Amino acid sequence: MAIDPVCGMEVDEQKAQFKTEYKGKSYYFCSRSCLSTFTQDPDKFLLKKADEQKER
Repeated sequence: MAIDPVCGMEVDEQKAQFKTEYKGKSYYFCSRSCLSTFTQDPDKFLLKKADEQKER
């Protein structure tokens, strides 16, 4: 299962209707809204995720 980088929801990669490629990596989304939000500023969500992982 992938994690939607916008809302944190689990998404089945095999069944996901919404996905995009960014910097050579695939990202999966639970909805068109999350996909749209991500594509407006992908680095915002990827940097947030990286910061959260560093804190653990």
